[in-house]
Amino acid sequence: MKQNFLAEILARRRVQVAAVRAALDETALRKEAARARAGKARLRMRGALQQKNGVAIIGEFKRASPSLGNIRGDISPAPTVALFEAGGVCAISVLTEPSFFRGSLGDLQEARAATALPILRKDFIVDEIQVFEAALAGADAILLIVAALTDDELSRFRQRAEEQLGLDALVEVHNAEEMERAAACGAELIGVNNRDLRTFVTSLETSEKLAALAPAGATLVSESGIASRADIDRLRGCGYHGFLIGESLLRADDPAALIQALCHV
Repeated sequence: MKQNFLAEILARRRVQVAAVRAALDETALRKEAARARAGKARLRMRGALQQKNGVAIIGEFKRASPSLGNIRGDISPAPTVALFEAGGVCAISVLTEPSFFRGSLGDLQEARAATALPILRKDFIVDEIQVFEAALAGADAILLIVAALTDDELSRFRQRAEEQLGLDALVEVHNAEEMERAAACGAELIGVNNRDLRTFVTSLETSEKLAALAPAGATLVSESGIASRADIDRLRGCGYHGFLIGESLLRADDPAALIQALCHV
């Protein structure tokens, strides 16, 4: 039987989040999140992607992944974010999943203290308390993985994030059926992950095939497997507004120089 990474991650995450939920005062969490977002600019992530003059890169901080194991276990958010920002990224993504990616909300908070750029909480959201956690930690956006959620959860979590808290919801898809579900839930910021989260096989053809199926007017982000300017040009030609890049930057000797090379016209 082939390993299903997504199922394993979700099973672990549900147990972890259930333990957090059991220990917290949800009413207090909601109030604290609302206070944290009071007066903050709304929907900053899509704004950054749309207004970027040139190539809009979201630089991703992560220490590990299920398929690759340790990527850069010695890195910390603040210096990494500084390098990404020096290179010219328009936003930051921070992995906060603890078991498979070795992340935490503390990483997001450190990144928030180090930059004014929009920050995406990249995690496996399975409960709306994670949306409020993201707001309280300083995120500007959350990731909603269509394959991980029911239609009701997708719509409810997206509305909670965008309409109540002003956080962008980057709704992530991997195939045509998921793109239909993303459109049905009202998603306007859509990420196409070139990495199949079940097998972790990566192909840029996923972004190419799904771009034509996206709802009209959607802001599109291509995620994973992007390593060269040729990759970016290929995807820009399909209509992508942004490019989420992690492994290539984290393995680079000079991430800032690589970002500049990727952005160079």
